[in-house]
Amino acid sequence: MLKAVILIGGPQKGTRFRPLSFEVPKPLFPVAGVPMLQHHIEACVKVPNMKEILLVGFYQPNEELNKFLLNVQQEFKISIRYLQEYSALGTAGGIYHFRDQIVAGGPEAFFIMNADVCSAFPLTDIKIGFADGKTVLHYVEKPSTFVSDIINCGIYLFTPDIFQHIGAVFQKNQQDMLLEEPSNGWHRAEAIRLEQDVFTALAGQGKLYVYKTLSFWSQIKSAGSAIYASRLYLNQYHTSHAERLATNEEGGPKICGNVYIHPTANIDPTAVLGPNVSIGTGVTIGAGVRVRESIILHGATLQDHSCVLNSIVGWDSTIGKWARVEGTPSDPNPNDPYAKIDSETLFRDGKLTPSITILGCNVNIPSEVVILNSIVLPHKDLNRGFKNQIIL
Repeated sequence: MLKAVILIGGPQKGTRFRPLSFEVPKPLFPVAGVPMLQHHIEACVKVPNMKEILLVGFYQPNEELNKFLLNVQQEFKISIRYLQEYSALGTAGGIYHFRDQIVAGGPEAFFIMNADVCSAFPLTDIKIGFADGKTVLHYVEKPSTFVSDIINCGIYLFTPDIFQHIGAVFQKNQQDMLLEEPSNGWHRAEAIRLEQDVFTALAGQGKLYVYKTLSFWSQIKSAGSAIYASRLYLNQYHTSHAERLATNEEGGPKICGNVYIHPTANIDPTAVLGPNVSIGTGVTIGAGVRVRESIILHGATLQDHSCVLNSIVGWDSTIGKWARVEGTPSDPNPNDPYAKIDSETLFRDGKLTPSITILGCNVNIPSEVVILNSIVLPHKDLNRGFKNQIIL
């Protein structure tokens, strides 16, 4: 029997994802048409003998999270539970805190995955190669100088023995704190990082192994990386979910490349969509609209002849006629085979760095204006164009 644990973090971890994380927990943000977490769950249920999926984090259970759990349990016919931490306990502290729930039923092994990872999730291949992987001789988390061209993708397969090693770190933390103030000591001792505190110690002992994959992988730290992840997932749909990809049909909009359109969206046949476009529930797109490299969230309206490029349009937002909403792509360097997408700070030298444009929920863009490389917080009615600004 196998289990899977998905680490979803908590609200304080989504700062680079604002203003989108104001409306939904970051793990539920739709990427390529479905919540970010659903990609993980779909990969887990394909693994033979998978019996339960546990979500571990410190989000307060809310209506959106509860609804998501109910929907995925009904769709995939598997036990999916949320275990809420009392505080941020780190990547190892959370699973150690809930170790009894994880080992309940006697699983031979369990997967650990970070929720903000976009991947092909070759979980079955990892399970098959579990016994003959390459031994890790040295591990460094986020090295400042070159160590290796192999990176940690945030997807692990453990036997229950891992809890002995995490427990040793916990006991050491307790001992180190005996001479310190006892207040909140339990929390501080239980906050354990899997990568720095556990892997670094296990490397070189013949207990830590690598499964090397050439399939796609990226992190989803910023809103810009969500568009890049959407592109990767949409491309994967050709083999995994062909039914999710829109096609050119008589009387429908022109589709260029990979595009997801929710069945409830209302799109004028003269619109041109793609490549890498995701259209959410209840979206209305008018005549002559052009959308490329963008995510349009549910309830948004793009009026006639508007143009949206390299942007995320928030829930229930409206873009006026002939308006242009455009950002700058934040893709990895195509000339670097080991490049990853950068999640840089919003500001450099006192100026907003060029990035994709993000409209929060319920933003109204007037007709015939240009919004370029800007972030607009929710519930704003703009009356002019903006460039390289955050509109508060």
